[in-house]
Amino acid sequence: MGTTNTVNYQEEKKVYYKVLIGLLLLTAVTFVQPGLFMTKSTFLAQMLVAVAKAWLIVIYYMHLKGEKLIGAMVWFSLSLVAVFFIIVIGIDVANFQFEAESFITPQVTNTATAPAVH
Repeated sequence: MGTTNTVNYQEEKKVYYKVLIGLLLLTAVTFVQPGLFMTKSTFLAQMLVAVAKAWLIVIYYMHLKGEKLIGAMVWFSLSLVAVFFIIVIGIDVANFQFEAESFITPQVTNTATAPAVH
């Protein structure tokens, strides 16, 4: 009646090392991408890298690779968080009050009307 599960731990260890290397590479991409590829889609690229890293952690390190229901719940909760995140960011951007003190948004100066300093 019993089922025998034979687990090859050496093969599983190799998989975990591959996932670790993937996570380290994705972390490196997270740090390097804004400096090398200054595009308008930096935020989107960062979010995609974060989702890929979270997915690797959930699937391999939390051992949810074969779970169908939990996978559906992960996608549902991920979608729910993404929707609320987009709503909050949209509200925050629309009501941003401190542009003059911000280091995130570029400072626009009108050089045509500025007096020359000698």
